[in-house]
Amino acid sequence: MSPVPLGVGLIGCGYWGSKLARNFHALPESRLLAVADLEAGRRAHAAEHYPDAAVIADARRIFDDPAIEAVVIATPPATHCRLACEALAAGKHVLVEKPLATSLADADTMLAAAERAERTLMVGHTFEHNPAVEKLRELVASGLLGRIYYIQATRVNLGLFQPDINVLWDLAPHDLSILLYVLGQMPIALRAEGRAYVQPGIEDVAWLTLDFPDGLTAQVHTSWLDPCKIRRVTLVGDRQMVVYDDLAPLDKITLYDRGVERPPFTDSFGEFQLSYRYGDVHSPRLDWVEPLKRECAHFVRCVREGLPPRSDGLAGRRVVAILAAASRSLAAGGERVELAPLTGEPPE
Repeated sequence: MSPVPLGVGLIGCGYWGSKLARNFHALPESRLLAVADLEAGRRAHAAEHYPDAAVIADARRIFDDPAIEAVVIATPPATHCRLACEALAAGKHVLVEKPLATSLADADTMLAAAERAERTLMVGHTFEHNPAVEKLRELVASGLLGRIYYIQATRVNLGLFQPDINVLWDLAPHDLSILLYVLGQMPIALRAEGRAYVQPGIEDVAWLTLDFPDGLTAQVHTSWLDPCKIRRVTLVGDRQMVVYDDLAPLDKITLYDRGVERPPFTDSFGEFQLSYRYGDVHSPRLDWVEPLKRECAHFVRCVREGLPPRSDGLAGRRVVAILAAASRSLAAGGERVELAPLTGEPPE
């Protein structure tokens, strides 16, 4: 690692941008040099907490500052492509919040800009840096769960309503990035249904069903319109089952040695009896570090050492491809959409 801290400029200091500012300010290997935001109240907040950083309204000043080597973008998704491409053209490395873009065309434009500039492009799939999600990946890879039958992911709460994207584009990137990271494969088809109850034309409740190879099915339920805040992923295998509860204060991963076994072939219905297994319940110990802190440190390391990020531009593009296909299914009333197994794009 270079002994000189990485100069970082942040664009967007809202709900999530303020958390990014806190982490890049606290990391010894980075230095928060500038914060740009159009809202005066957010600029005042940034100026109070980061007096050593330039707090500005015009993001172009960040692109022009030679001391700033990396730009972090936490603005509305529709602005990601433009801002990222401007930053890359100025020779900056870029970390952009999820989703990477709001269309496949914009995602491809961003990847091409990063390749031309020979700079790092990373997307903020924070849960890929969560120790609990890393444990899920480890459990799946070990074969301990056996063949996975299905996965249920629930991410619901009351708000925060977005004015320009629906609940799938807002919340589902978290669970999609988790699924792709844990399973190491893309879905081959999907179906999406949703309802717009509060804002006409912007779905605030949605269900996304993903079909993976080998018969595995995953369903992602997202909602801004639920009385309870739930952040849970359940994996059901033929050997064991596991629940990841992100809101649990201690035991975020719970492994259940439970299942159902079919009897051998029988000649009559009366001989048919399922065997239920109720074994131990175990919560593995996790070495907990704030996932966003790990993400920020990972970005700095990738920039300094020229390493490919865990959630690079291609990872971001894969999530965008699934969301774009989901939008197509939504518009068609839940029609099944086939996907290319590597890119996630609907076939021609």
